[in-house]
Amino acid sequence: MTGWNASDIPDQSGRTAVVTGANSGLGYVSARELARRGARVLLACRSEERGQEAGDRLVAEVPGADVRFVRLDLGELASVREFAAAYPYERLDLLVNNAGVMALPRGRTADGFETQFGVNHLGHFALTGLLLPALLSTPGARVVTLSSMVHALANLDIDDLNSEREYRRWIAYARSKTANLLFTHELSRRLAAAGAGPVSAAAHPGYASTNLQTAGPRMEGRRRAERFAELGNRVFAQSAEAGALPTLYAATAPGVRPDSFVGPSFAMWRGAPAASWRAPWTRDDRAGELLWAASERLTGVTYDALKG
Repeated sequence: MTGWNASDIPDQSGRTAVVTGANSGLGYVSARELARRGARVLLACRSEERGQEAGDRLVAEVPGADVRFVRLDLGELASVREFAAAYPYERLDLLVNNAGVMALPRGRTADGFETQFGVNHLGHFALTGLLLPALLSTPGARVVTLSSMVHALANLDIDDLNSEREYRRWIAYARSKTANLLFTHELSRRLAAAGAGPVSAAAHPGYASTNLQTAGPRMEGRRRAERFAELGNRVFAQSAEAGALPTLYAATAPGVRPDSFVGPSFAMWRGAPAASWRAPWTRDDRAGELLWAASERLTGVTYDALKG
């Protein structure tokens, strides 16, 4: 992986990708670079206005890019089902579960789930399951799910997935990112048991400058905290272009193994993509099984194609 950058992305001609949260930040960069290499890319975004603007901006940067905005709200299971039902292609080479929220004040999704767990994990769990037939029918398909180095702050509480007993925004965020890694692990196990071809891998950007850091303070009107986050982005963070490289590596590089976790090479913070440390609880088979069962129950999405 030494020195790997966007110019090393293999040709993506003939491949179809779905990138969630592709209107800004890491998702936009990932979608743009996949399109630059010839992929047909669906920009799956919650806001129609921002999604359309992102598509226009992307085509301006990459003339001739084959991109299309399709609305997807991961905080609303009806929207996830609508997106999957309208998916227009038989094949799906790459699903990038990128969208997410971070350290928000306590809130609920449209279906009543704690917002961070509901959007970051349950929405992507449902989306992947509903798109599974297209993934299974595509040789070489991959699912790349975005986690964070912050996952190390907290393991899941399987008995309190929606933080009913106590809500601490950073712990809730860390648990949602642990859930992303446990999902990657358990999906890899189930694909292997079914003899299915898609690779399930995970990535994280280290500390990358995106709007995630400022969204929570802005929602609460905490201007001082928002300015502090903006300062941190300017002084310490790497760019979104650099932060997207682990995702792009996991999505396109040859030889990526199931259940890989790719992040920046320097202290999980910045630098070229490399194999990343992860907390041991993110490879706990029993925890993965329990989270999977709970996720099926909460979303109503079952991965029947893997049950034989």
